[in-house]
Amino acid sequence: MKEVANEKNVRLSDLNLPQDLKKLSISQCNHLCKEIRQILISTVSKTGGHLSSNLGTIELTMAIHRNFNSPEDKIIWDVGHQTYTHKILTGRLDKFSTLRQENGISGFPKPEESVHDSFISGHSSTSISVACGVAEAMRVQNKNNYTVAVIGDGAMTGGMAYEGLNNGGKSKSENLIVFLNDNAMSISKNVGALAKYLSSIRGTEKYLTTKRAIEKTLTHIPVVGMPVAKGIKNSKDAVKGRILQQSTIFEDMGFVYLGPVDGHNLTELEQVINTAKSYEVPVFIHVMTVKGKGYLPAEKNPGEYHGISKFDVMSGNPEVSVNECYSTVFGKELVKIAHKDERICAITAAMKYGTGLQFFSSEIPERFFDVGIAEQHAVTFASGLASMGLVPVFAVYSSFIQRAFDQLIHDVAIAKTHVVLGIDRAGIVGEDGETHQGMFDVSMLTSIPNTVIYSPSCYEEVRMCLRSAIYDEKGLVAIRYPRGNDKSEFDKLHLNTEYRFFRKENADTLLISYGRIFDDVYSAADKLSDEGIKCDILKLTKIFPINEQIIPEAKKYKRIIFFEEGYKFGGISEIFGDILIESGYIGDYSRVASEGFIRQASAQSCLKKIGLDVKTMIEYVKKRSIGDAKA
Repeated sequence: MKEVANEKNVRLSDLNLPQDLKKLSISQCNHLCKEIRQILISTVSKTGGHLSSNLGTIELTMAIHRNFNSPEDKIIWDVGHQTYTHKILTGRLDKFSTLRQENGISGFPKPEESVHDSFISGHSSTSISVACGVAEAMRVQNKNNYTVAVIGDGAMTGGMAYEGLNNGGKSKSENLIVFLNDNAMSISKNVGALAKYLSSIRGTEKYLTTKRAIEKTLTHIPVVGMPVAKGIKNSKDAVKGRILQQSTIFEDMGFVYLGPVDGHNLTELEQVINTAKSYEVPVFIHVMTVKGKGYLPAEKNPGEYHGISKFDVMSGNPEVSVNECYSTVFGKELVKIAHKDERICAITAAMKYGTGLQFFSSEIPERFFDVGIAEQHAVTFASGLASMGLVPVFAVYSSFIQRAFDQLIHDVAIAKTHVVLGIDRAGIVGEDGETHQGMFDVSMLTSIPNTVIYSPSCYEEVRMCLRSAIYDEKGLVAIRYPRGNDKSEFDKLHLNTEYRFFRKENADTLLISYGRIFDDVYSAADKLSDEGIKCDILKLTKIFPINEQIIPEAKKYKRIIFFEEGYKFGGISEIFGDILIESGYIGDYSRVASEGFIRQASAQSCLKKIGLDVKTMIEYVKKRSIGDAKA
């Protein structure tokens, strides 16, 4: 580290991070926090990403890295979208401009990216469970390092967090510390009993003020021997008991509870961390932060800046404003239906704006339910509503419905209740990477008996499929649609919710697809036709179960190629191929789909790598045609 005279000339680029943070004064660290804020705002304005959550955790992250020794001490983040400062402070400052870009650094913790990223975290409520496992492993291995979990109050609405707390509180580990980053929000405003409970703790200023005064006094008393130290601890616990009149839920689960403390005050944060280290039992530290801290547009609208596309720093306005997208079309159509049908209910798992349900929430609030980040509960709750004759529609991201697989089987399919899933962000989502790509919902849902899946290719089909899902089907019904807006140009005459053949004269090749990429298949077929390669197209809209009336028609073709924006194994292309073989098809059947996890990049780049862009589709069809001719 270069010699630093005062806080005005210390800069991140001068430091060997994170080690040099321990050599700085609080004033110098506060100066660095200001620099980090500017870097976050500037970078995310160019790359898009999670801004407000990261602006709120700058000082907390600084305090953690000053008082723990990463990577020997393990820091586990929940959800991982609040780790931008962590990345900057652990040697990735020079790469930070590549955030969420192809071949750049991830927007989430990724162990393969840095030894300081202890565990991957793209979904919520996992950190305490991970930390319990890591802490116990350290105990078994006789390692005397700390395990630190940082969990947001939004993630505390997920049931898995309490499973972790329940086991963490009785842990044999002496070095487990959990930080609750409490900003009174997750993505949308927090809901439920936990939000009210945390609010009541935040309001206990009398306790906080008295506790600080007592601790300040106690620090000046010479402590000799363990009996006196134990007496001081008991005295502090007694004072806390008198003021709060009851223990916190965290103490009831076996943790020592410290807080709440100001998450933007480094001095307070460091004091509470040192206090936590003095205990030899699991400790829970309650930290209060402001989501969007330091950037006025994000402070005023933290939900809007939770995950944001590129924006203008001065005005805060996004670079590209799209009035409609698949989410809003779905949400508005659901409101239209619900105004005429009082059985319709809408459910979200803390993603009201992300899934287009803000319209339902404002217009029909008595039938709108935000259950917090609790997808398992959402599905079973929906089945409970359905058992009483209501028609629940649960709008959820594709990657998040993975978390409720058992509930879909046990509480919906076996129970034979009618539940509709609006599966948003189906297929490639791009820059959020492996943890958020919506590639597995089809393979998952097709394994559940009596499930129906629709995959519309344009806005009008979204509206049609939603009505069919509600009124024409029974049991578990899913409508999956992509992120973004409708750019389709295919012939939209004779739209329906089943299937449609697009035919040319004398075609011996049949291309099959569904969803967003059907439009690219349609375009590829036109370009192939110009080169003399005639291809008919089969567009599937109700993709599962497959309508077996299609099979006799498909078997007439010499060559069948299925393009699928989803996981190759368990997908519709595999199921379709099995049915073809069982029916005696002896032609050339091939399929193009994803075969693994897909790293962050633009959606178009991801599709190209899988082979699902127009150019690569054309090359693939030509290759199959030439290979068949040679044979």
